[in-house]
Amino acid sequence: MSTYPENANDSRPVSSGLNRRQFLSNVGGGIGAIALAKLLSEQNLLSAASSHRYDADPLARMVPHFQPKVKRVIYLFMHGGPSHVDLFDPKPDLIKYAGMPLPDSFGSIMTRRKVAQNPLLPPVMPFRRHGQSGIPISDFLPHMASVADELCVMRSCHGDSVNHPQSVYQMNTGSILMGRPSLGSWVSYGLGSENQDMPAFVVMPDPEGGLKGGPPAWGSGYLPASYQGTTMRPGANPILNLKPPAQISDSQQQSTLGLIDKLNTAHLESRDYDDSLAARVRSYELAYRMQSAAPDLVDISSETEATRKLYGIGEEPTDEFGTRCLLARRMIERGVRFVQLYSGGTLGWDAHKDVKENHTRYCAKTDKPVAGLIQDLKLRGLLDDTLVIWGGEFGRMPMSEQGTGRDHNPWGYTVVFAGGGVRGGMTYGETDAIGLRAETDPIHVHDLHATILHLLGLDHEKLTYFHNGREERLTDVAGNVVRGILA
Repeated sequence: MSTYPENANDSRPVSSGLNRRQFLSNVGGGIGAIALAKLLSEQNLLSAASSHRYDADPLARMVPHFQPKVKRVIYLFMHGGPSHVDLFDPKPDLIKYAGMPLPDSFGSIMTRRKVAQNPLLPPVMPFRRHGQSGIPISDFLPHMASVADELCVMRSCHGDSVNHPQSVYQMNTGSILMGRPSLGSWVSYGLGSENQDMPAFVVMPDPEGGLKGGPPAWGSGYLPASYQGTTMRPGANPILNLKPPAQISDSQQQSTLGLIDKLNTAHLESRDYDDSLAARVRSYELAYRMQSAAPDLVDISSETEATRKLYGIGEEPTDEFGTRCLLARRMIERGVRFVQLYSGGTLGWDAHKDVKENHTRYCAKTDKPVAGLIQDLKLRGLLDDTLVIWGGEFGRMPMSEQGTGRDHNPWGYTVVFAGGGVRGGMTYGETDAIGLRAETDPIHVHDLHATILHLLGLDHEKLTYFHNGREERLTDVAGNVVRGILA
């Protein structure tokens, strides 16, 4: 400590101990630090605030803001835009006025191909009521209809873009712009992982590929890179290049990793623990731990024949999607927090030319596995604390396109929930008389996200990350929990 006097004209000797001003300053700083620690702890931010260090685990289990209804999520994303008016939202007026132009009373509507001038197209498959709840469900989905009393059908969802990439981003990240953190990343950031040998957030794309917008849909955006989704696939090699070469022994690998760890630590220290570098290191460490965990995860040989039949495994055309649904169940059993499955490749459910042909094909692939997943979760007691989500990036227009197809409709569509915390056997909200726009109890994408986080015990207004001078959040400055669907 300096022994110079505070005033240059003061000739009195100065003690090497604390003077009054320094003492008060230190005391004030100490009190401030205690207060800051208390606030961070109360807001569940203390661990997150220190997670940028290499030796801190950003995926350590976190305490939610309040008691959660569910612990985990399985999100079944129907890429391309399933038609709500042909699956879950029957509209008698579409039958009554089929072949007629859109009435002027509905006003102008933004479309991509001026299909607003085209005649109205009636539902291409009949609807029937199912379960004790009597929910109307199309004949496209006989298996989902068998679990109607588990479903919460939200018919009044809406978004902000008529294009695929922007809508895929919005449903996944809350924004039509690329580069924001995905829902799964926010959940990982807010809750951490329940199994340090597995990722907190896993994505299983459709083998057909071609997701509109690509991997940014499950990226971490401005959140630390550790929170991005980890892509996996069925089969003996769920993650490419996960296993070491056969000629490398365990002792050789451990020696190599030990040396690499020392070099990485020195490298990070010289660069102030850069987040991207630290995330890359942690990803390699996780990959090493997963070398034993992942093969067991994807080995479904221990599953009973009855379980495999429930998902349609070994059958056509359900084998592929059914296998991924079964893997999703096995993942959440092993502590994976958020699992997302995509159905539909480059075009997927994008039924511009022929709704009946397109939806017959994709419903045949997914209907039985989705219902099987819900039934299996219920049989195992997992549905009570798991949220299953079914939906795409938007719905389809009530007007026809190319005669028997439908164009994109973000102004009104359906998303289905099932599982803990939500009321099964109910419909919520309504679109207008022809299914064009959300009309009664509209649910914006921000509201959907706020509700999902709420079910996980996270307050969407408190789950924030400081970025570019402001506290960012999944729901931006909007979003309300849809309390009418809560159990």
